[in-house]
Amino acid sequence: MRGKPHRRWVRYSQKSMATGSNKNAAAAQTAQLGSFVYLPLIAGWLVPGAGHFLLGKWKRGALLAISIVCMFALGLAMHGKLYTSAQDVLDMLGMAGDLGNGLLFFVGRILGLGSDPVQVTVADYGTKFIVVAGLLNIISAVDAHNLRTGRKS
Repeated sequence: MRGKPHRRWVRYSQKSMATGSNKNAAAAQTAQLGSFVYLPLIAGWLVPGAGHFLLGKWKRGALLAISIVCMFALGLAMHGKLYTSAQDVLDMLGMAGDLGNGLLFFVGRILGLGSDPVQVTVADYGTKFIVVAGLLNIISAVDAHNLRTGRKS
């Protein structure tokens, strides 16, 4: 065993993942936005890109907002279905993805969009577009929260 370098195993925790510059940026944002850390998370879920807009990440917020809204609109244009009830496991997963769209989902439901049973082959792709838009919105809201808490720069 002589002559071989010893490997050090380093254990990471969430506290040590944030660097000094990330912590300083998070402290500056706390002073600017107030002490409610979950505001970018909730705003980003309700309105696509809003969490990043609150943090001043304009380009990232605009790209996410355009992507999510376009995917949702394309899904509806393809006669995709908005899930209204969850009776089996796949419907529950689809409903969770749809709820991820935030206000887009609720406005679509109020306007009656995506509720007609359509016998078009493309409609299944439209439903998947809507669900993926919701999942992308959830990921972007969590990203805004991570930026806010200093876990990511």
